[in-house]
Amino acid sequence: MADPITYPVQLVQPDGRRVLDREHAALVSDVGPERLRQLYEDMVVARRIDVEATALQRQGQLGLWPPLLGQEAAQIGSAHALHADDYVFCSYREAGVAYCRGVDPSLITRLWRGAAHFCWDPADINMTNPAIVVGAQGLHATGYAYAAHLDGAEIAVLTYFGDGATSQGDMAEALGFAASWSAPVVFFCMNNQWAISEPVTVQSPTPIVRRAYGYGIPGVQVDGNDVLAVLAMTRQAVARARAGGGPSFVEAITYRMGPHTTADDPTRYRSAAENEVWQRRDPIDRMRRLLEREDLWDSDFEHRVQTRSDEVGGVLRAATIAMPDPDPAQLFEHVYTTRHPLIEEERRRYADYLADGTVTEGVRS
Repeated sequence: MADPITYPVQLVQPDGRRVLDREHAALVSDVGPERLRQLYEDMVVARRIDVEATALQRQGQLGLWPPLLGQEAAQIGSAHALHADDYVFCSYREAGVAYCRGVDPSLITRLWRGAAHFCWDPADINMTNPAIVVGAQGLHATGYAYAAHLDGAEIAVLTYFGDGATSQGDMAEALGFAASWSAPVVFFCMNNQWAISEPVTVQSPTPIVRRAYGYGIPGVQVDGNDVLAVLAMTRQAVARARAGGGPSFVEAITYRMGPHTTADDPTRYRSAAENEVWQRRDPIDRMRRLLEREDLWDSDFEHRVQTRSDEVGGVLRAATIAMPDPDPAQLFEHVYTTRHPLIEEERRRYADYLADGTVTEGVRS
């Protein structure tokens, strides 16, 4: 097996110029003018979702929000590489992926408002809900992929995780199992340079993608702010999985422009100068420059994108504010597939507490 590519594959430079890379450009040779425009529109809408949700949290309408600002190309490019029957196991930041998979924008903030235990029905879009336990989704994805492989399903399963999650044992176990049993899973590492307040150099003194090579899994590093490059390399990994070639690893080099979550203050651990460097690599600005260079930018298209962005942002905001408080009894639903005596006892005690503010006899063993 060849050594993994540990320099970021790039097809579009920050100034919008194409990179002469025939091998990797061939993977997106079918992406014409309208698809390029769609990639740009989806990135703009993803940013609007993020900006709107962040504002809603600051206004007290959400309990928490994990911003995706700066990571739009990595999310949209990878999402566009997937087939409808492929399955996604996300972390907690992939709102842009959910949008591309077809989730109703009115559902995106349900979990973060505390109005439900979930945002959307995974069966509707073949994508799980946000995974708060860091790295656990790697095991879930691998198990699902292996079961699909045993059933003869020719699909790919893609799991997203951050650079910090690679320090979790769950990810190590997932990589080992996937390699041993040739599970059709794509490990997509969203390397945004910071695991909360710890830089990526603390997670690994060597490129993270090299960890995949230690398991016998092919890997590639890609410029995560280049939507075309991300699309190309994710397509390659997805095609390998769907053809029975087993797991792959994609490390997208990007940057989290905002806080880890709205409970975080990034100014305490990183410099303004670092932010400025990455602002010059903004993925949306890069794509706009490409469209302008290739005469695909005009006022009608700009209006179309703005209209769609406003529409999604408006739906998300209105739906969030209008969400009713859940029935407290729903807390006990979906704990087990069938009714359980212990849960029923807890349900009864909680109902008594809500009725008169007192707790009745303790839970019986």
